[in-house]
Amino acid sequence: MANISRRAFIGLAGLGAAGTLGAGAFGRAPWGTWYAAADPLPASFAGTTLEAAATPVGGSGYRTLTAGPGWPMIVRGELAEARSGREERRTALASVVQLTDLHILDAQSPMRFEYVHPLNGSAFRPHETLTTQGLVSLVSRINSLPGGPHTRRAFDAVVTTGDNTDNKEHAELGWLLTALNGGTFIPNTGAADRYEGVQNSGADLYWNPESPIRDIYKKAGFPEMPGLLGAAALTPVTSPGLRTPWYSVFGNHDDSIQGTIPSGIGPLEAMYTGSIKIEAPDSEQARAIGSAASSDPAALPSILAAVTTPPRIVTPDGNRAPFTPRQYIAAHLDPRNAGPGPVGHGFAPDAGETGIGFYSFEIAPGVVGISMDSTNRAGFVDGSLGEAQFRWIEQTLKAGSSRFFDAGGRPVTQSRQDTYFLLFSHHTSGTMDNLIPDPENPGERRHSGAELLDLLHRFPNVLAWVNGHTHENKITPHPGATAAQGFWEINTASHIDFPQHARLIEVVDNTDGTLSLLTTLVESDSPYEVRHGDFSQEGLASLYRELSFNDIHADPTLLGGSVDHNTELVLVSPRT
Repeated sequence: MANISRRAFIGLAGLGAAGTLGAGAFGRAPWGTWYAAADPLPASFAGTTLEAAATPVGGSGYRTLTAGPGWPMIVRGELAEARSGREERRTALASVVQLTDLHILDAQSPMRFEYVHPLNGSAFRPHETLTTQGLVSLVSRINSLPGGPHTRRAFDAVVTTGDNTDNKEHAELGWLLTALNGGTFIPNTGAADRYEGVQNSGADLYWNPESPIRDIYKKAGFPEMPGLLGAAALTPVTSPGLRTPWYSVFGNHDDSIQGTIPSGIGPLEAMYTGSIKIEAPDSEQARAIGSAASSDPAALPSILAAVTTPPRIVTPDGNRAPFTPRQYIAAHLDPRNAGPGPVGHGFAPDAGETGIGFYSFEIAPGVVGISMDSTNRAGFVDGSLGEAQFRWIEQTLKAGSSRFFDAGGRPVTQSRQDTYFLLFSHHTSGTMDNLIPDPENPGERRHSGAELLDLLHRFPNVLAWVNGHTHENKITPHPGATAAQGFWEINTASHIDFPQHARLIEVVDNTDGTLSLLTTLVESDSPYEVRHGDFSQEGLASLYRELSFNDIHADPTLLGGSVDHNTELVLVSPRT
């Protein structure tokens, strides 16, 4: 914020904060200043939601989007007082980009349960053929930014916090790596000359964009778009690749079938590369399949075998085979996938053999990232940490802390060079209660999110825990027993469900006994609206956002409130 400190800042209380901040904001914010909308924004705000944010046109039905007013900058002081004059004193320490829940998706795979979407909206999305075009547009946005909008510090790292693929397919992983590292690919599996998925099935359960059939989506206002599926799936996609070193974090969709079902169920894994695709079972069968997927996966093969509706015969493709965690890591370690670096994108050189999915890395001098693997190899949606990883985190934090607290709350001092820590995981503190034993280490204790919070509170050098999974913008303060033991949990919305955000995080030292984390949301580089029928790569990326907004299962609460968007999160400096 140093570059805007001479411009007008206006207190929320004097301007009616609830009306100014929009429907998602708290009615009365005890913290907060917002940037005067009438004053020109600095050039470094361009391309972020400080400048403009997607806003619907009209009040109901299927709606297009346009550039709405930028969102305010909210100062949050629950953990420390924001002292005057800090904008002029502060020093930039690090600048990080978080991507999360990209869900690069093979929409034609036989191993999908799209037909349960009336029960679970994420099972089918009308825009799911366009995930690669959407990601490339986001890569272009990040590349276009000069760095953090407040400090102008060039980005030190990009971290993608899990659910990078949707269904742990080799095809999806290849598209992801090419999009992030640069190159050209065709996001298609199966037949080389046609689309073979549910969106040309003729079933009214799905949006059939190339057909006049009055499916449930067209009844909700979705348009007919002849030619869309071929353009989306059969046309080459070219990515410039990120210009910043990037790091990869595991999510449950990178580890389990459909993000839920454990690996090792032979008939299900065989379906990936087979020719049988179930598209429209009757409602009772769909309900049974959805229930088994979430509670009794072992029953799925027999339930699927009993489906009486004739399946669709599709072109088999070995590239759809599911990858293992070790294969996921090995693909990142392949020098051909190094992109802007580092080789392995965080994973240790031997991680392809060990399967260890957690690591630490230097973000910037004095600032270290800890990448956690919060998935549980036993499957299911939520996560936890194994004992070995939990103790490794503790030892890593100890090694970078001259002062911390033991498990009994007693202060400990040691001769160490202090390091600031940002932790990254897929799961949030509230979604880490899956304590089922890991089948690879059945005797190892699993640790919950609450236990991790307790551990992090012992180390004042922990500044933030950054995560995804819930597809929601949400920033939570975690105060500690002393002011120095507080830290922030920063949860960011996905890039498959609207609002399709990424988040910039700038770490600054205010040189007054406090630190600040400056968080800014960004959208992809695609136009807010294009003519329907514009099937250029840019046009498809724009449609990706528009369709996600209009999805009949869209959840407006995922947007979060203004206190979860563009913020300054103040902390007591552990070095005072």
